[in-house]
Amino acid sequence: MGQPACLAQSPQLHKQMAICAKFGRVFEIGPVFRAEKSYTHRHLCEFTGLDIEMEIELSYFEVMDVVSMFEHLNNNCEKELEAVGKQYPFEPLKYLPETLRLTFEEGVQMLKDAGVEVDPMENLNTEKERRLGQIVLEKYGTEFYILHRYPNSFDVFIRGEEIISGAQRIHSAKFLTERAKSCGIEVETISPYIDSFRYGVPAHGGFGVGLERVVMLFCGLYNTRKTSLFPRDPKRLTP
Repeated sequence: MGQPACLAQSPQLHKQMAICAKFGRVFEIGPVFRAEKSYTHRHLCEFTGLDIEMEIELSYFEVMDVVSMFEHLNNNCEKELEAVGKQYPFEPLKYLPETLRLTFEEGVQMLKDAGVEVDPMENLNTEKERRLGQIVLEKYGTEFYILHRYPNSFDVFIRGEEIISGAQRIHSAKFLTERAKSCGIEVETISPYIDSFRYGVPAHGGFGVGLERVVMLFCGLYNTRKTSLFPRDPKRLTP
């Protein structure tokens, strides 16, 4: 069309612009593309993203309150889960009626108590996420929990692996401009986004979920290529 364009990596900017337009809550399902050379069991170059953005009154805890899905799956998808289980037998996910919430500081301390060396100033790597998942299961009897206070963000885990990253967003045009410049981003390239905040916007937050990863972990399949009809990764473009 005579101008540069790219495939969607995230709908976050557009979700936030909708919040600026006083939508209150925004839900989105769509394809997401990532040009990452990640050769792992949980990464794909194309996946289905489930996204939400919402106004908040007091804190990002209100966003975490929305993270709940498994009762609906178990109650309404019994036949589908049974069909998957016949081909790939799996243990039903263990979770609590009220989702367990741990602070990042508490998670780090639990790992240290188990003899794991952890830098409290860095994110947990995959190995430490899995170890924490084992500790949480042994202590609380759940494979589904939230780790929060990063400081104003959170991660959600299933069977020791992260499925959701969420946070309260910056809603100041001035601060967004400063952050963009500090990260080496040309402000002109995201001016429609930043301009949306200039006339006032409520505090808000949101998160994104990778559908294939959630299904993989919920059904104990341990590879996203089993949950995508035509998986795309750095080595597979066809069929």
